[in-house]
Amino acid sequence: MTTNLQTEKTLLDSTLRLRAAQWADVDAVAKLILEVCTHDGDPTVAVTPQELERGWKTPGFILETDAFVVETSDGRIVGYEEFENVHGHAFLRGDGYVHPEFLGRGIGTALLRALEARAREEMKLADPDLRVFIRNGMAAGDKIGCELHANEGYKPIRYSWRMEIRLDEAPHAPKFPPGVELRPFEMEQDRAVYEAHEEAFSDHWGHVPHPYEEWLHRFEDRDPSLWFIAWDGRQIAGYALCRFRMGIGWVGSLGVRRPWRKRGLGEALLLHAFGEFYRRGMKVIGLGVDAANPTGATRLYQKAGMKVAAEYVIYEKELRPGREISVQSL
Repeated sequence: MTTNLQTEKTLLDSTLRLRAAQWADVDAVAKLILEVCTHDGDPTVAVTPQELERGWKTPGFILETDAFVVETSDGRIVGYEEFENVHGHAFLRGDGYVHPEFLGRGIGTALLRALEARAREEMKLADPDLRVFIRNGMAAGDKIGCELHANEGYKPIRYSWRMEIRLDEAPHAPKFPPGVELRPFEMEQDRAVYEAHEEAFSDHWGHVPHPYEEWLHRFEDRDPSLWFIAWDGRQIAGYALCRFRMGIGWVGSLGVRRPWRKRGLGEALLLHAFGEFYRRGMKVIGLGVDAANPTGATRLYQKAGMKVAAEYVIYEKELRPGREISVQSL
């Protein structure tokens, strides 16, 4: 499958070139992402070259067709866009960046149109009755990015927050519900954690099931000592999958299965994660959350002392009306 970039190239002047990304670009693209995120005020959401390369190796992602760069005549990469088939060739997603020094030169428009061209190729594989759409996220304060998406037919549909806490002292000791205990994570528990995650997030907005192998790939460089699994007998009741990310502690995924909700388990897991990061000398901890989370996660995080550090908006463009692909698409 190929994407015709010729039309998008005409938007750029002769000093800029739009092309497919290459493996040799990984360091330059990661540098671009960090510079853009830093300019937008939130470098913690950037990625390292190693994380970007792992993303490019995600099952189903084909670098030659699913990522584009814009480079200057001297080879400097100043724009980047990637395409993702999230589910069923109908739930599609993009992620784009333009260097702040090169705004207003048509790069964002060229990349966004290249993304849509790629998406329209992908949607040919979707079931004919499915609604097909592209979603892109960006900083809510990115007026240029928001205006660009509006001009290309996208609409804002959802907001998310990056929340953060700065610990000046050790957090309160967690209190786990009776019968629930933490046990050291062991690698052979992978599938059980995956199944618990799929269940815990099944009622979250935009969630669609992902294959076990894809989920495992996402965590291949994990630190098992930062995976906190709460057990009730032989069943996983909840979990907090944590790591270090761009200079802070990061609660990457926190979930509680339905039978154990409303019992303080989520708060206990969060406080335990705070305590472990603090013990390791990391006093700044962050996480991402849907601003309209239906399970009350935002209230939990605020109760634990976290504050909104950055706000993001998700824009969507519908390419075809039809049946929703997931229970929680809207």
